[in-house]
Amino acid sequence: MALSAVRALFRRDLNRLKSEIQQYKKEERIWHLEKNIPNTAGNLCLHIVGNLNAYIGAEIGKTGYIRKRDLEFSQKNVARRQLIEMVENTISVVDESLDKLSEADLQKEYPLVIFEDKMSVEFFLIHLTTHLGYHLGQINYHRRLLDE
Repeated sequence: MALSAVRALFRRDLNRLKSEIQQYKKEERIWHLEKNIPNTAGNLCLHIVGNLNAYIGAEIGKTGYIRKRDLEFSQKNVARRQLIEMVENTISVVDESLDKLSEADLQKEYPLVIFEDKMSVEFFLIHLTTHLGYHLGQINYHRRLLDE
């Protein structure tokens, strides 16, 4: 797998995340819950930022980031501009962290056991891109459905 492809996917989808947050007509709708939708777009954005800063920034980039996962889903009403700034910072962290990897590093074991079994750095980076895409789709749907 080309490291440049993973980097491009993270950049593309994190920039799409910024765009989704910017497209809300009413900023307060970023934090709107309705019906059986369990998470707001704001909380999903915080979750994506926390996830990538923990698993790529702290583990690969050695940034010292300490994740507070419970706040990703309990914190509310963070300003749109602050969410966008957090996403922009995450783009930088991901880029700088991936810069530290060689193609050979992708075959090494990821330092944490996240699922039941150990996995390669390559496998986990691919997982993280799909995780980002999954939540990005939820945010897109939330915006189109609830931001009227």
